[in-house]
Amino acid sequence: MLKRNRCTNLGDMTGRTVVITGGNAGIGKATAEALARLGARVVITARNDERGRQALADIKRVSGSDAVECVHLDLGSLSSVRECASELLERLDAIHVFDLNAGGMLSRRQESENGFELQFQANHLGHFLLTNLLLDRLVASAPARVIVLSSTGHNYARTGLDFDDLQFERRRYMGSAVYGATKLMNIYFARELSRRVAGTGVTANAVHPGFVRTQFAKSGDTRWMRAAVTLVAPFARGVEKGAQTAVWLAASPDAESETGGYFYDCRRKEPSPAAHDDEAARLLWEISEDLAGLKVS
Repeated sequence: MLKRNRCTNLGDMTGRTVVITGGNAGIGKATAEALARLGARVVITARNDERGRQALADIKRVSGSDAVECVHLDLGSLSSVRECASELLERLDAIHVFDLNAGGMLSRRQESENGFELQFQANHLGHFLLTNLLLDRLVASAPARVIVLSSTGHNYARTGLDFDDLQFERRRYMGSAVYGATKLMNIYFARELSRRVAGTGVTANAVHPGFVRTQFAKSGDTRWMRAAVTLVAPFARGVEKGAQTAVWLAASPDAESETGGYFYDCRRKEPSPAAHDDEAARLLWEISEDLAGLKVS
């Protein structure tokens, strides 16, 4: 007997509103197309407005849905994060799925306009702030689902996070090591968010999309990674395959009660031993609250 493809058991998303950061390209765009086809109202974010407009046209054409919108978001600017949150709250009476998809890798240390290491801010802190600014709306929209794009790259942070040097100011800067640390932060964020919203009807899970053939690491961010991606690209999965677990977590009735997990190919997967450190997850949340300006004195 053929085994049922768990990833294909998707529900009707009519009447559901989905927000996808970085939905203008790659996995995020494929996720947007799939959920729009299922009937969802989809709002993507893009840092580049022209690329956002082009992605909007593409998603509408591919999905056959006009219920697709785009808002500006630059995760490297906390003021942009706050402006994006305000626009989303103004536009959307409900948010049923929030897919934190945007992110990237850098080969040399750069700082954001806010003075934070840029991978740390773009891959973790910006999403942390945006989620907290939208959290009341998510709770009011329950049942709601938060999906955090992580990576098997979190295994690079084998010993966990160095809380005395979260932004790699003292250590030699290696893009892959910083990326791995931020991907571990993504898992911690999903686990701690799941704990904090328990009982509200909001779930939170992290996703590993697999090695996907996208434009990741091809825009000058990482010289060595760009060469490696080119070399192994023929063996990579397409963006639709890479998006399928996020789509499943967003739309499948099978995922309704799943929370606090790390998923690959629509099934729970064990992350690294370091990723199970709930005390580290709690500490990262508290530090992030302070850095993002969310703590009330």
